Amino acid sequence: MRVVIAGGHGKIALRLARLLGGRGDAPVGLIRDPGQVADVEAAGAEAVVCDLERATPEELAETLLGAGAVVFAAGAGPGSGAARKFSVDQGASVLLAEAAERAGVSRFIQISTMGAGAPPAPGRDEVWAAYITAKTAAEEDLRGRPLDWTILRPGRLTDEPGTGLVTLADPPLPPGAVPRDDVAAVIAALLDAPRTRHRVLELIGGGVPVAEAVRLALMR
Repeated sequence: MRVVIAGGHGKIALRLARLLGGRGDAPVGLIRDPGQVADVEAAGAEAVVCDLERATPEELAETLLGAGAVVFAAGAGPGSGAARKFSVDQGASVLLAEAAERAGVSRFIQISTMGAGAPPAPGRDEVWAAYITAKTAAEEDLRGRPLDWTILRPGRLTDEPGTGLVTLADPPLPPGAVPRDDVAAVIAALLDAPRTRHRVLELIGGGVPVAEAVRLALMR
C-alpha cells in the first residue's frame, strides 16, 4: 500500500517509513527541505518536496493520487513560535485532509498529542497554549470530514528504544511517556485496523504488545 506521510523527515515519520518499507508497503515522505531527501530515501521512502505551508489543496491532491492512506506526522517542532503552531500543526493538517478528500484517499491517521481536545492548562506559556489550541482545532476539522480518520494522541515522546509494549485506550489516560519507536509501531498497526475509524486513542508506555493493544482497542 502506498502511504503518504506528511512531515516525512520527522523522528516518528522516519521510523514509520522504515517499518512500512520493511513489510512491503510503499511509504512516501512529504518534506519541505530538499536537503532532507537523502535521509528519507535512506529510511526506505520515496521523498517528495512539498511545503505544506504554501501548497494548495489541488497541488497536494495530485501527490496523494493512488495512495491507500495518509498519515499526518508534521509539526512546527521545538523552538518554533506560536504562529507556526497554527500554520503547521493546524493549517497543514487541514490542508492534508482537504487534499485527501479531493484525491479520494479515505484512510487518514493524525498524530495529535495528549492534552488536545480541551483548553490549554492555566499557567502554561503562550507557545504551549498555541500548540494545544492548534492540535485541538486540527482534530475538530478532521472530525467533520467524510474520511476514515483515526486520531492518535501520544504522551511525552522519547528517543529511548521501543519496547513494543504500550497502553492504548480511549481518553483520558494518565500522563506518561512513550518511545517514538512504539508510536511508529502503533501507527503501522492502525493502518491495518480500519475498524479504528472515527476513534480518538491515547497512547503511553505500558505492558501490552502493540498488536494486542490495537485488538483490545477495537473491542471497546
